[in-house]
Amino acid sequence: MRVWDISPSLLCRPHLLGEHREIHAVWSVITKGKKGYSKHPETLRWIGKLGALYIRHQNIVKEMKKRNYKHNSNLSSDLANGKKTQSSFINTVPEQIKILKLKDCLCFRTFDKIKL
Repeated sequence: MRVWDISPSLLCRPHLLGEHREIHAVWSVITKGKKGYSKHPETLRWIGKLGALYIRHQNIVKEMKKRNYKHNSNLSSDLANGKKTQSSFINTVPEQIKILKLKDCLCFRTFDKIKL
């Protein structure tokens, strides 16, 4: 389970779409009080920050539409309460970039242009 903290434009297709699914999973666990993954560190860092998770989802959707991907699963803005920014990180942004650079995906092509 992972919600990245880097620009969605830097993510390859599988990571972009995978994050979109993860956001919906975290959202569902928190807003519906589901037990599955409720103790996962990724879920815990979004408690009290559904406003920020909503904004992240909107940014992911914006990138999906830019790439001509279909999107039909909106989050309820009525539930987007709490902080509007995320300040709790499992890995820092530079660490996240390094993690993605080590994966066998197309993200690394974009990250090669970024100096850490």
